Amino acid sequence: MTAPPDVSGTAAEADPEASLKGVGKKAIQGRSLGQIAWLRLKRDKVAIGGAIVIVLLILVAIAALLLDRVFDVVHPNEFHQDLIDTENGTLAPLGTFGGISGDHPLGIEPVNGRDILARIFAGSWISLLIASLATVLSVVIGTTMGIIAGYFGGWVDTLISRLMDVFLAFPLLVFAMALVGVLPDTAFGLSPEMVRISLLIFIIGFFNWPYIGRIVRGQTLSLREREFVDAARSLGARGPYILFRELLPNLVAPILVYATLLIPTNILFESALSFLGVGINAPTATWGGMLSDASRFYTMPHFMLWPGLAIFVTVLAFNLFGDGLRDALDPRAR
Repeated sequence: MTAPPDVSGTAAEADPEASLKGVGKKAIQGRSLGQIAWLRLKRDKVAIGGAIVIVLLILVAIAALLLDRVFDVVHPNEFHQDLIDTENGTLAPLGTFGGISGDHPLGIEPVNGRDILARIFAGSWISLLIASLATVLSVVIGTTMGIIAGYFGGWVDTLISRLMDVFLAFPLLVFAMALVGVLPDTAFGLSPEMVRISLLIFIIGFFNWPYIGRIVRGQTLSLREREFVDAARSLGARGPYILFRELLPNLVAPILVYATLLIPTNILFESALSFLGVGINAPTATWGGMLSDASRFYTMPHFMLWPGLAIFVTVLAFNLFGDGLRDALDPRAR
């Protein structure tokens, strides 16, 4: 029987000090759930493109608010009657394709000659402000009601669930039209414009909370049976602590995703109210109000094209980013 070969002093012999060299330089670092979600989101080029458009829209809205209301640089309500063809009785913009020129890149409105680009620019902050604040209101109410209903259950869950059903069956559009008609133009020391903006935020936000409330309730029903909730109870934690310190952090992902998808819905709803004449009062520029004015001039497509395109791009950007954010925050996504 032969003895095993002597491998001492050869490459097969491991040197403990040599094997530890470089360990400190290439230490393995763990990744948090937020870092993993960000890596997934960066790989989704479509979602990143939507996020870039959203950031640009926010910057445009802030710039429009400052230039229009603070510095008085943009004049969306300035008439240009000299650019309207009144000799032939058409009241149409002079020039080609709605009066497009160097001074008016998107043309002018018929009848009064207001600059379309200036009105779209000035109306961006109103549309985004109403949609975003209404979404915040819906998220706060829906999250609170949904997490309470899902955690406590019993008669509390039954009462809140039936309340959600009532709100979902409520004729929101009819109610908005009726409420706008009975409320005064000035209230609480606010200007007519701010009263109408506050009213739209309340109507859109307060009556849309059941949608996110149902999502939060369903997620809470699943989370309340998890081990970390039982551990918190065993340590003597009370209901409010478990709701807002244990359950709520685990609901951030679906809440963020639904909020990004709710904003474009609110933009469309605000535009629909303005289109029906129960939105922001004229002559304040809004995208929906511009579409409402353009509906009377079917032979001038440029009047309807640009505000419709602004709404389309905004809604599409939020939807694309919301879909990408949902995939990035999904733990089962690959």
